[in-house]
This record gives sequence, structure tokens and C-alpha cells, in this order.
Amino acid sequence: MKTTLIATTLGLAALKFVPTLHAQEAAAPQKPNIILILADDLGIGNVGAYGADNFKTPNLDALAKSGMRFEQCYSSPVCGPSRAMLLTGRYGFNTGMTGNDKQSQKLMEAGKDSEVMIGKLLKSAGYTTTSIGKWSQVPLDPMDWGFSESLKQKGSGNYWNVTGDGAYWVNKEEKPWGKQEYLPDTEQKAALDFINRHQDKPFLLYYPINFAHTDIQRTPDSAADSKDLFTDNITYMDKQIGQLVAELDRLKLRDKTLVVFIGDNGTHPGEAPRATIGGKALSGAKGTLLEGGSRVPLIASWPGTIPADTKCDDLVSFADFYPTLAQLAGAKLPEGLAIDGVSFAPQLRGEAGTPREWVFVILGHSWYVREQGWKLNEKGELFDMKGAPFEEKPVAADSTDPEALAARTRLQAVLAKLNPTGGKLGDPSGKSDKRSGKEKDKKKDKKKDNKKKNKEGEDAPEE
Repeated sequence: MKTTLIATTLGLAALKFVPTLHAQEAAAPQKPNIILILADDLGIGNVGAYGADNFKTPNLDALAKSGMRFEQCYSSPVCGPSRAMLLTGRYGFNTGMTGNDKQSQKLMEAGKDSEVMIGKLLKSAGYTTTSIGKWSQVPLDPMDWGFSESLKQKGSGNYWNVTGDGAYWVNKEEKPWGKQEYLPDTEQKAALDFINRHQDKPFLLYYPINFAHTDIQRTPDSAADSKDLFTDNITYMDKQIGQLVAELDRLKLRDKTLVVFIGDNGTHPGEAPRATIGGKALSGAKGTLLEGGSRVPLIASWPGTIPADTKCDDLVSFADFYPTLAQLAGAKLPEGLAIDGVSFAPQLRGEAGTPREWVFVILGHSWYVREQGWKLNEKGELFDMKGAPFEEKPVAADSTDPEALAARTRLQAVLAKLNPTGGKLGDPSGKSDKRSGKEKDKKKDKKKDNKKKNKEGEDAPEE
């Protein structure tokens, strides 16, 4: 692992690092509480700790300062397959969740009895587990997949409710989504309550938050004349993360709890142009098989165990969270299932570990495999990734460059072994099922109505 200790006295730090770390490991709890925060449509260009030019996230930055920032974490380009991969440790062609389409959902649901989600796995290791927040595209209810508790909202971008006819579900029981109720606050209250109720035994809080999926609406802190609701939402998200960490401090659980923050895919295309880093735009955005589609923030903090103010350059896949959390929790991986993830628990402790050599990303019937310097897609197109995440240079098919030839051979072998075409594949596009012309017009009219209500300071309904 390429880990950089950010300190002014590197020499002294290096001398003290190893024995101090061993002492910390000895003192660390065997089974940490785990809080896994999953942001929606939030890329690295939206987080201050990653050098974002136009967004300030002081609480996330402080979280990174207290722990480790991963530079190369890869999800799927859209939310459904990212979440399925995160929760099962398996690639989309193994679970059937290769996109946000209905066929993928059907394939995923058909495997319910054989798949073992992280909420169920950690329960077998003595954890109380919950999912609080967005449960969309992934079928059924979190409790159907083995979570102990759940608060589920359907759909994406659920913030305010104007009509009062919406609903969410608590432990599978339908609850009215009150008029003028700000759902992110309801979910935050539920998350803090869960932590308080289970503070005396190990818990897993899977927290898939709303921010910052479209349609963007005002927050409780937005000024009446705010002209930048997207930034308002990033700011409010950051505020809620600060509240959660403060509650852990108040309960004296901070050094007993691993807090992980990740994004489910890259920034929404409409907001990607200003999600720059060092004045440069990322290559691609959400929904694309480019760096900006799947390269997402990953921040992990566990004081006393994860070395503070460090960064890791190892490749990390969303499939890796499953074996990593299982190892930290002392849970045995399920038998008879091919787990595609590789644990990065050693890296979290400051050790070298066994970094993966490549990551695999899929959306519908398109995919690529990427190593540190090269990327090869299902069409056989090779890209030089030395300029990533800002630039991806196509390599000519007849190139005789020795490095390019060797990379092509390596990555072709990986794809041949994975054999995605032999797995479960949903709709070729991997995106939401196409609507009829009338349905599209209705949605456009609804979006216009929502934007009008936001402009007038009213609350917009869920999409």
C-alpha cells in the first residue's frame, strides 16, 4: 500500500509509527461499531478534502484529518448496482444488479435466498444492524435481506413533502411522510436514536443519505433568496455528518467506532462542470464509464486504530467493503458464494495489506477493468490513465508501445477470467427503463413545478 503520512516531521513520525500503531491495535476493540455513510451522486469534486474548488465541507475534511483518505475508490456509475455491490461484495453480473433497470431488480430479487447482505452477515457476529435512508433500485426491504431494523424511503431526492400524501417505512410499517416534513432530518434523528439505543453493544449503521440527488430543493438552512441550492445541500449534508460525529463524542464512542463516508457514484452531469479540482474538470460524470462516473470519495476514521491524517493510493472496489467489514467484525464469510471483494482492513490499520491489482466496473452490458495506469473496456479499447481522473487517452489498436501491449495482455486476461457475458445481465443500457413520451412530458412538467415552488420558498414533493 502506498500510504502517505502527512506530517511536518516525517523522520520522527516514521520512527514512532510502528510501535505506536501496534499499541493502538492492542487497545482497539475487537468488534468496532460501524457507521457506513453513503452519499448520493457525490463525487470527489464535491469534497474539500479532495481539493474541490467550489465546495466547502469542513466536517468531512475534519473526518479525513482524523483518519484516512482513499484516492482511488470505484463504485458503479449509477446507484442501484453500486449499492448491491457494496451490500453483497459481489459484482453486478453475479447478483444480476447491473443497472437501475427493472430487469436488474428482478434478477437481484430472484437471488434473495442465496445472497447474504452485510446486515445479515454482521448480525451473525453479534451486531445489531440497521439501514436508514434511501433503499431504491435494490428490491424489497432491508429487513427482507436480514437487517435487524430499517427506515426505508423509496425513490431518490426525497427532501420536502408538500402534499402530505407521501410515506416511508419503519421496520416495514408504513409511516405518513408529514406535510412540511424534511425527510433528511427525520432520518438523521432515527440514526442518532439508533446509536443511543445500541451504544452498549456492537452495531452497524448503514446510512444511505439523500444528499445530493436531484431534484435539488432548499434545506432548512437555505436563505429565502438562495441562488445555489446545490451548494446549500452539500453544506447541510456536511452539517449532519458533524452532528453525528459529535454524538459519538458525547457518548464516548468515538474510538470504538469506525466511521466510513463514501459516494455511490460520481457527480450528477448537471453539476459536474463546477465539481473541479485544481481548476480541472474530471473526465465524465454520473452515468458514464469514465473516471468521473465511478471514482468516488472514501474517508475512514477510527481514532486510535486508523493512523490520523493519512492517505492511501491503493485501488479499492465497492465490492471490498463487504470482506473488510466482515474481517473487522469477526464475521465468517458465507460459504458457497463467490465474494469478489478484497479486504482492505490491513490498510485501515496502517499496514501494507494485499492491494488489489485492478478494479472492475459495470453498467448494463458495458464494462471495463482498470489497473493503476491502464484501462480496457468490453470493446477492447485501451486507455492510458496516467492523467486520470482528468484525462483518459485512447491507445491505438495497432500501437506497438511495449507498456501498452503488456497492459492489454494483462487486462484481457482479467476480463476473460471474469467472463461478465456469462453472468446475469439486465437491460443493456443499465439505466432506468425508458418512459413513454407522455410520461416524459409529465415528469418535465413536475420538475418545472418543483423548481417553481422552490423559487417561491415552498416545499417540493418527492419525484
